[in-house]
Amino acid sequence: MNRRVGIGAIDKKKLTEARFRDRGEELAADQLRQLSSQLGTLKSKVEEFAEKHKNEIRKNLEFRRQFQEMCASIGVDPLASSKGFWSEMLGVGDFYYELGVQIVEVCMATNHKNGGIMPLEELFQRVVRSRRKTSGQQLSTDDILRAIDKLKILGNGFTLIKLDRGRILVQSVPGELSLDQNQVIQVAQETACITVLDLKVKLKWQEERSKKVLQDMVSSGFAWVDLQAGVGNSDIVYWFPTLFSASFNSDATS
Repeated sequence: MNRRVGIGAIDKKKLTEARFRDRGEELAADQLRQLSSQLGTLKSKVEEFAEKHKNEIRKNLEFRRQFQEMCASIGVDPLASSKGFWSEMLGVGDFYYELGVQIVEVCMATNHKNGGIMPLEELFQRVVRSRRKTSGQQLSTDDILRAIDKLKILGNGFTLIKLDRGRILVQSVPGELSLDQNQVIQVAQETACITVLDLKVKLKWQEERSKKVLQDMVSSGFAWVDLQAGVGNSDIVYWFPTLFSASFNSDATS
């Protein structure tokens, strides 16, 4: 008798647990439906807002940045495709894809000078100058960064290298810099040049390691050699054209 009562209690407990589980799944499904409905309504409101303010979004860079941040906060990416609703209504997708093409053109035109690495600010200034005759839209470095992010679909050709004080270099050639090459860039960023002796002193590297890294960077076009600046291997000066901020500024104002 006691055995049957015990079995009955277990069965009743299992039945209760099953009912709670079913009820929990039902509540979860209801919440998911409500959330989907809310997201759909929210997206619709964003589309209405975009339709109303499309001219400001396209022409005003600060308004465009705030719009992008608002979209990101709700998981909407108006740059996801150059086709579809956002592109047709705002031209936002086309704006960034067109900007991406201009970035590629500028990088290709200067590749022989800087080895495919350029300060973000220099890239921004060059793109702005190339657009003055064809577009009256305002542009910001944030727009450049967003367009570069979309260029990732082309592979690993575009990489951002972060320096001190918030400065950024844009690498536009395939492949990433090695850890050693990144350290060389960090050490040389203030003077735009370096020697084997500098690396031996500042990074505590052996001479052979220092020479190999610098020679590899010369072969890749990232650095130039000034043979007249020194009398020995440790005194040879290696210059990095991408860090010539002073020379670029004088060129931009000429």
